[in-house]
Amino acid sequence: MIEYLNEHSVKLTFIAPYKKSVHVIGEFNNWQILDEFAMKKQTDGETFIIIINNLQPKREYAYQFLIDRKIVIADPYAEKILDPQFDKQISSNIYPELKKYPFENPFKGSVSILQTCQDPYQWRVENFIPPPKEDLIIYELLIRDFVESRKYRDIVNFIPYFKILGINAIELLPVQEFTGNDSWGYNPTFYFAADKAYGTKNDLKYLIDKCHENGIAVILDVVFNHADKKFSYYKAYKGHKSADGEHPFFNEKATHPYSVFFDFNHESKYTQAFFDKVCKFWLSEYMIDGFRFDLTKGFTQVQSYPDVLKWSSYDASRVKLLKRMYKKIREYNKNCYLILEHLAANDEETELADYGFLLWGHLNYQFRNLLNGKNDSISWLNYKKRGWKEANLVGYMESHDEERLVFDANEKFKDIGLALARTRAATVVFFSYPGPKLFWQFGEFGYDINIDYNGRTGIKPIKWEYLKEPQRQSLFDVYRQMIHLRKNIVAFNEGEFVEVSESLVKKININHPTINIRVIVNFNLKEVILKSNLEEGIWYDFFEEVVFESSEKNIKIALKAGEYHLFTSKPIEKF
Repeated sequence: MIEYLNEHSVKLTFIAPYKKSVHVIGEFNNWQILDEFAMKKQTDGETFIIIINNLQPKREYAYQFLIDRKIVIADPYAEKILDPQFDKQISSNIYPELKKYPFENPFKGSVSILQTCQDPYQWRVENFIPPPKEDLIIYELLIRDFVESRKYRDIVNFIPYFKILGINAIELLPVQEFTGNDSWGYNPTFYFAADKAYGTKNDLKYLIDKCHENGIAVILDVVFNHADKKFSYYKAYKGHKSADGEHPFFNEKATHPYSVFFDFNHESKYTQAFFDKVCKFWLSEYMIDGFRFDLTKGFTQVQSYPDVLKWSSYDASRVKLLKRMYKKIREYNKNCYLILEHLAANDEETELADYGFLLWGHLNYQFRNLLNGKNDSISWLNYKKRGWKEANLVGYMESHDEERLVFDANEKFKDIGLALARTRAATVVFFSYPGPKLFWQFGEFGYDINIDYNGRTGIKPIKWEYLKEPQRQSLFDVYRQMIHLRKNIVAFNEGEFVEVSESLVKKININHPTINIRVIVNFNLKEVILKSNLEEGIWYDFFEEVVFESSEKNIKIALKAGEYHLFTSKPIEKF
């Protein structure tokens, strides 16, 4: 940990169980191993502390820890890192006056930065009240592939676009320092540092501040299941064998079958304490509004490899670990969003949802099937169908990690117009379900680039020009109208929700004292004549903007392939 005592002094604290000595080497001592820069080992036998004096105010100093005179690492608690390999790829336009890597350092590798008298960011919004969790409409965003400049600051230019669309939260793919500069960010290395590939830490704060000014919450995607090989605690303990055979942070081999990089042991008190500090830091220093925790099904010491079914089954120890984390974070912020990408058995997810977590609801395969004319159920988008007490399901048709709906449909039909039209129908159904919703960037105008283009996590082309195409603009308008309906018509969240689907024809009834809503969509590949879900009387077709008179209950109607209707018992003007 880094504590600035005054303009000339800093206190460094490093937790290093099983280590005998730690020296600080850096620009302030010409990278020499000196006794006066040996950190003092505390009585607990694992905490090392040093106070460094005579620092120049505002000067950035590069430094490292030398452990047991043989292992060199950067400070895992540093808020800024310099990398000898990748920093040279970062332009001055993205990060002005970035300090040059000190190649005179004989120990090489990543170096951490300390700096007294930093100019604090002046927050304009200090008491932002985020939207209620059940009202969340989350826009998932990868800065690299969203804006040509790849800059935190330039996302601010799209806030008017977000407001027109109607979303009230953005979820940033990981921005904690990761290996390289072209990444989704799921290869983290330094958890307290905002990645320089997108700009300065104050640029990120500016983005968050401007979102808050405009009523938009900011959720940070974080990766606590694993770390990349440049993570300092991995380097410090690589090949470690303690007296009891346990690594203080990592599993020698992942317990589960979906491991990537190096797997954390979440039952370790060291791992828990480290990530508790990480969460507290981002909530206080960056004023983020919540976390989306990646791959939380991996937070377990129960051996399941290579059995995916066993891994997905109810795991009491995993539930206990996540509840501990929930309670701890709630000590820092009572209202932040805590979202799990869990995708485990429903009995486990039910317990976590009822405890207060939000959980991702993956419906990509089901919606792709419907678009392609294959029958599938989307009932799992309804939290009540899962037996949950509250609307804690963050449903999505697409996230960063799934194939794009329009690409998949166009592969089948070889007709982009047809693929877009059927996606409009899916969008109406999707947003009619209660609870928070999420969608991946550009899904609102039918992004149709294969997820594996240029490699799954590789750079994807930015297609803002798609909005000039009438058929894609029509899809955008359906997204916008459905989002604004949800935000302005209370029945969508508080009404009685009933599914009356018949195979490829999906029907939804929403009843509320203020208004009744009827949705009907035909996912068949041909026209069908069927009984509607309309009662006798006058109905208002929201999208067609016409009045429809139903002469009897469940009047028969003809629906063309991909046709959809949203009827209301009272007229609603488009937004």
